[in-house]
Amino acid sequence: MSSPAAPGGVDRVRALGVETTGIEIIDETERTARPVDLFWPWFAANVSVFGISYAAFVLGFGISFWQAALVTVIGIVISFALCGVIAIAGKRGSAPTMILSRAPFGVTGQKIPGVISWLVSIGWETFLSIMAVLATATVFERLGWGGGTGVKIVAAIVVAAMIVLASVAGYHIIMRMQSYLTWITGIVTILFVVIAAKHVDWGKVSALPSGPWQAVVGALVMLMTGFGLGWINIAADWSRYQRRDANGSAIVFWNTFGGAVAPVLLVLFGLLLAGSDDAVRDGISGDPIGALAQVLPTWFLVPFLIAVILSLVSGAVLGIYSSGLTLLSLGVRIPRPAAALVDGVILTLGTIWVVFFAENFLGPFQSFLITLGVPLAAWAGIMIADIALRRRDYDEESLFSAAGVYRAFDWVSIGTMTVMSVLGWGLVVNNFAADASWNNWQGFLLEPLGLGTWNATDGYWEGNWPYANLGVLLALVGSFVITYVARRKTVADQEQARGGASYAGRSPLDGR
Repeated sequence: MSSPAAPGGVDRVRALGVETTGIEIIDETERTARPVDLFWPWFAANVSVFGISYAAFVLGFGISFWQAALVTVIGIVISFALCGVIAIAGKRGSAPTMILSRAPFGVTGQKIPGVISWLVSIGWETFLSIMAVLATATVFERLGWGGGTGVKIVAAIVVAAMIVLASVAGYHIIMRMQSYLTWITGIVTILFVVIAAKHVDWGKVSALPSGPWQAVVGALVMLMTGFGLGWINIAADWSRYQRRDANGSAIVFWNTFGGAVAPVLLVLFGLLLAGSDDAVRDGISGDPIGALAQVLPTWFLVPFLIAVILSLVSGAVLGIYSSGLTLLSLGVRIPRPAAALVDGVILTLGTIWVVFFAENFLGPFQSFLITLGVPLAAWAGIMIADIALRRRDYDEESLFSAAGVYRAFDWVSIGTMTVMSVLGWGLVVNNFAADASWNNWQGFLLEPLGLGTWNATDGYWEGNWPYANLGVLLALVGSFVITYVARRKTVADQEQARGGASYAGRSPLDGR
């Protein structure tokens, strides 16, 4: 199916240098990507020193280095592997993630998870932009160049311009850009590790006491949510250009390897650094990136800042590009570049508001985004189960018609997502209780189930279970199990009602 927005096809797209293809099915002539090509966008978006900062959050659960190292490897790898499974849908359907999600939710019903996905993408990419601006101000202040309003204004303009321009340009330019950013940010990050390694005190790190296994689970969930699950709603956006004969297992591997290899190594080093240096560990909560600069010599601050900005911009570009596609999937009838521009403007305004005007916004902002992580996990469980059940490519025409085999609404999926989200919210707590008291309704199942007690006087939960964030795992696993059982016949009927390439008798991970 050729793009109506791009008469002349792929030649015109490449001549302009701007991808005009939107949410429609990718033309067969444009499906030339190989599984290994997925390494570049995922690696570039995740090879960031911000991963080192995550180590302080992990140790904040009160666990030992070895406990933290174990959950780092397991949590990050598994979460990106789940993204890889979602990416298989992109190869099978040649469409963005939220269009393919119409198969389990219905063409109209998909708008429910679509709105959540759009808010999550916009929110997290705005957060990355904010981190880039704050890091710039911190480094400039350390260099003695001033880190006041003027610096922040220039930084906000430059960061926003880079994100918006790349997002508007689209897939082909982003893929080329990410391959270059991988080398630049990778080299500087390695230099950072070499320079900061002298601050590691193994004796102090190894002496960190072990924590209860509930705390280990909490750290695991945080890592899964902060890494792979934070990208899972856009995973198929980058695999829709894959060749039809691309092997599913290879897609999962390169998606997982590209996304996980840098974060695993960086968080592991971060555990050594944060476990050794109390000043770094304490400073990360206020300025996750800038706090790392205090261990660096002055001569390295500028390369460090450049790498930080590029890595954060790289991640934000992927998110804004995909949020634009999600906006189109919700029924907004504008060209894809315009959709990316709209979301880029929202990101810019959000960054300006938080950095310059909102004195107490960052905590509530993060609380809001974390809250959306529960229904996103429920959606992921449903989508992964749907992919596992299918043995044929998607019916492309039906993805755009409520009269097709996927119908307007799938009430089983909608009901599953709703119920599992509510139950999930009941088993997670608001980590920003003081700054976002309006969100303290979460965790309403903890006391009835005897898993914790709310200390209203001091504003925190008592017990080991509350901060384990079991609700995210419940939403993910519960939605998968329910969907896999309850929708088996529905998926079989859908595939029997239409033609397409069959995967009968083969693993969903296999190629055709």
